[in-house]
Amino acid sequence: MSDDKPPEPDTSPAKPPEKPSDDLVTTRHTLRTPSGELAYTATAGRTVLRHEKHTDGVFDGHEPHAEIFTVAYTLDDADPATRPVTFAFNGGPGSSSVWLHLGLLGPRRVAMGDAGVLTGPPWGLVDNAESLLAHSDLVFVDPVSTGYSRATAGGRPADFHGYAPDVESIGELIRLWTSRHGRWGSPKYLAGESYGTLRAVALAEHLQDRHGMFPNGLMLISSVLDMGTIRFHEGNDLPYPLFVPTYAAIAHHHGRHGDRPLADVLAEAEGFATGDYAWALARGSRLAQGDRDRVAATLARLTGLSEAYVRRARLRIEHLRFFRELLRDEGRTVGRIDGRFTGWEPDDTGESVGHDPSIAAVMGPYTAAINAYLRGELGYSCDLPYEGLSDRVHPWSYKDFEGRAVSVVGKLSAAMRTNPHLRVHVASGYHDGATPWLATEHTLAALPVPDELRANIEVSYFEAGHMMYVHEPSRVRQSAELAAFVTP
Repeated sequence: MSDDKPPEPDTSPAKPPEKPSDDLVTTRHTLRTPSGELAYTATAGRTVLRHEKHTDGVFDGHEPHAEIFTVAYTLDDADPATRPVTFAFNGGPGSSSVWLHLGLLGPRRVAMGDAGVLTGPPWGLVDNAESLLAHSDLVFVDPVSTGYSRATAGGRPADFHGYAPDVESIGELIRLWTSRHGRWGSPKYLAGESYGTLRAVALAEHLQDRHGMFPNGLMLISSVLDMGTIRFHEGNDLPYPLFVPTYAAIAHHHGRHGDRPLADVLAEAEGFATGDYAWALARGSRLAQGDRDRVAATLARLTGLSEAYVRRARLRIEHLRFFRELLRDEGRTVGRIDGRFTGWEPDDTGESVGHDPSIAAVMGPYTAAINAYLRGELGYSCDLPYEGLSDRVHPWSYKDFEGRAVSVVGKLSAAMRTNPHLRVHVASGYHDGATPWLATEHTLAALPVPDELRANIEVSYFEAGHMMYVHEPSRVRQSAELAAFVTP
């Protein structure tokens, strides 16, 4: 029988949980560019966001509520008074900033090939000699529940999954970074892709109104500022004509227009979409049979679909159906974010695509690259999964727009009128089936700003898709245009 006594119970008070803290890691690097070698500092990690908490009118302190992951690049020995800084993010909602980071703007980029010439795993990184870092410091921001960004312990991630809280949290990160790094006097730019363009516009107005921080420019890549232009909802005929030139471009890429130049095809498609086709849809059942026959024939020829299919669709070609139908006779589908890419479905009977081959093409290379890069080159380790493109943010709240289409057209107009020096660069891909270029043109044409401010907007087009920088000639030209934009 043992004389050992059981241990006395621990009656000391429990330790309070540790407060979250920033976990930033700094490394130094060099990059060779056509203009010379750049020495720069990279800082990767999470920044804790805090909010002012009040109970019954009493201030309780600054409570942590989110940890936002960023990767920042700053040029060594640069003058912050003249050195621009660009805050960049992608969209989704649910996307991290990995795409702009390792595809276009950052000092390292993914080597993966392009449509028709994709390389296989494992993928690597190469120096990006055309990086915007040669002209601007860069801060890549991952919204909550993307990348390594998360709500703090005890917090509700859903509180950040919506239009307004997303703008507020990213705006707070930008204010905090700017203050901590002494950059209030620097030229500032916001770069967004896809939903990130909507976010960038909302942020411009928010930063100006809430913090008095006036951006110098917006870079809107694959833009959507009015969701009503791209949502195929019952009773909304607007998207049908706005997608037609994109359908025509994709059909052209896949040989449905013979040797005809793309520019000619697009010019005809735009004229038809904004003229006879829009008129025919507005006529509805009042459309005369002869006009219906003429419009059906032209729509079929431009889109590469059969006239019989166009008639069965009542002249209305929904985009997911188009991606399924165009190459059905070849047993293929085309990509949504880039119609130059093709894929397969389990069989050839489906109504619409089940997956996007253009997203599948980039997911593997970019995911492998960011995980290897953060640990191996930037020295940042985290056991959480890096959420490159996550569904965990859904349902995304648009309660601010209840009963109407999600649009930031008014906010862009207000931001430009308040800050007449605000410049806007817009980039569109002809083969982008997610944010079609004619929808962007339509939105900008209706923008309620004085005529003298329209000169502040520049628009550029690329023979590629949503992530136009996957196409090497587009990447090089786009890099040069963005460099010129931040160095006016």
